[in-house]
Amino acid sequence: MKQLQTDVIVVAAGLSGLAAGISAAENGVEVIMFEKSNTTGGAANMGMGPLGVGSPIQKEHMISLTAGEAFRKHMYYTHYRVDARLVRDYYFKSGETIEWLMDMGVEFLGVQRAFNAPEATRAYSDGEFTWHVVKPEGGGAPGPRCATAMIKKMTERAKELGIEFYMETPVSKVIMEDGKAVGVIARDRAGEEIEARAKSVILATGGFGDNPEMIREQTGYEFGKTIFNFAIPGMKGDGIKMAWEAGAGQAPCTMELMYQLPDNMNHFILDGAFRQPCLWVNRNGYRFMPEDQIANTTFTGNAISTQPGYVAYSIFDSKLLKKYKKKGPDIISHVHPHDLFDHFDDQWEKDLAAGYEPICQADTIEELAEKAGIDPEGLVKQVEEYNEMCDGGFDEIFEKNRAYMQPIEKGPFYCCRQNVGAYGTLGGVKINHKTQVLSKEAKVIPGLYCVGTDACNIFGDSYPFILSGNSMGFCLNSGRIAGENAAEEAVEY
Repeated sequence: MKQLQTDVIVVAAGLSGLAAGISAAENGVEVIMFEKSNTTGGAANMGMGPLGVGSPIQKEHMISLTAGEAFRKHMYYTHYRVDARLVRDYYFKSGETIEWLMDMGVEFLGVQRAFNAPEATRAYSDGEFTWHVVKPEGGGAPGPRCATAMIKKMTERAKELGIEFYMETPVSKVIMEDGKAVGVIARDRAGEEIEARAKSVILATGGFGDNPEMIREQTGYEFGKTIFNFAIPGMKGDGIKMAWEAGAGQAPCTMELMYQLPDNMNHFILDGAFRQPCLWVNRNGYRFMPEDQIANTTFTGNAISTQPGYVAYSIFDSKLLKKYKKKGPDIISHVHPHDLFDHFDDQWEKDLAAGYEPICQADTIEELAEKAGIDPEGLVKQVEEYNEMCDGGFDEIFEKNRAYMQPIEKGPFYCCRQNVGAYGTLGGVKINHKTQVLSKEAKVIPGLYCVGTDACNIFGDSYPFILSGNSMGFCLNSGRIAGENAAEEAVEY
């Protein structure tokens, strides 16, 4: 067995782990980082950028949102069912964290919000300008995976600080002695077991999005049936299980809900094309929310999760498709290409020919319902009612923005099933505002910290999409908080 000794051990080199390791090393301690894959970054390599409040970029853009205001908005959103001190420390650190990244050479394409709410609901549902989108390596338009440029800079900084990386070396256990975390057991790529000792251990393994059994046990969702979450390979819940085995208190495990198509990255044009305020119905053919709100993916995912079969259907006709092709989409996304309807026909015909199951096309509403799996009688009745309201220029049911009251009447008709999705899992390990792991009795377990999605219990029952970038923001800032506190504990050891 190989023996190692250091000050701080970080388990996993994703976004939160890198932030923790860099922060600890910047505070003068030696750091060893174990990573089970052969690359750094984890799920963050799929992302676009973190939240920040009070950053230099926001000040340049005259965005007046303060950390205190963001804190209060977050707490009202979650009804104070989360740790207020942890939320407060996170937001008040987040602006400086953007500057910290910029000092490493990370470049941002300004600051954005993920969506804007319709005028009538902006007072309570609008998005804030908090999302710092990373400039893609080599330039070009931002999109999924552009945050890899940030991961590269952070990895370079970690190596510059002398952090020792053990890649393809999964950790299996936290070593506990007299109630304190004193190291880990790992196994390297050659199969040799490693016993690494340290004064502090930080768990940052990224949740359990790639563990269908754990998803079912902890959340009740069935992966690939009732939920289609991003499943980054290797996200098995290792850190959560190790923390529980070490005596950590169990916090609620949830899914970071939104909505998407199955295998959406290979059908990305359609994924964006049907995220429009057309007609949305459930399996019975009934509308279930005002379609002008579907840009808030959290609210829409929540709404779909309450429908029969955990599904919804987005429908438009040939007249509306012609309008989208000519004038562009009604709702423009920062994630999907703005010219997606220029490519719609090619993707649609390709996916129809391949038998992509969530989509269908028909010349009548009855035929469309049969193909899609919607109750025909219910859909026919709903379309008739909806078209009458469109003719009248007012949505009598949900008061949808009249600009989007466009009838569904001219075939062929296009339908796409929408499923509950998730960015990943949230929570599992109970921590305090210093990211120290707490026991079942809420007592600090000395030497043990947990960060990122393994410990993200600050969203309550819904991801706060109104403060966009929160997933990566919490990973970064919880990592920094842990690194600083672990370094201080190591020095005092």
